[in-house]
Amino acid sequence: MSAAKLVQYVVVNGEIAKSWPKGALIAQCCHAVAAIGHLYATDPDTVEYFKDLDNMHKVVLEAPDTAKLVGLGEVLQQNEVKHKVWIEQPENLPTCIALKPYPKEEVQKYMKKFKLLS
Repeated sequence: MSAAKLVQYVVVNGEIAKSWPKGALIAQCCHAVAAIGHLYATDPDTVEYFKDLDNMHKVVLEAPDTAKLVGLGEVLQQNEVKHKVWIEQPENLPTCIALKPYPKEEVQKYMKKFKLLS
């Protein structure tokens, strides 16, 4: 698998996307992506993804609300898709989900109902 064929999805809680400052929102996504890089550092797709740092491919999507984001996390868990739900403390608020890098065709089906974050 070449790094060019791998994609990392990040899905943001749309409720916070509309109400939080952009910097705070981006920080949440950075936390989740950094956690995934650490948790799955030895995963073959993750290793391959990081071999070409200048050509990483991420897709940032928006879940309409907290319930849809949590629902996605449950579906990913049930299907053994490796991911991290980032939960902001002390609010205990799920802010985003980052998947480890995957071949797009393996995980795109879980992402189709979400729109690009705008």
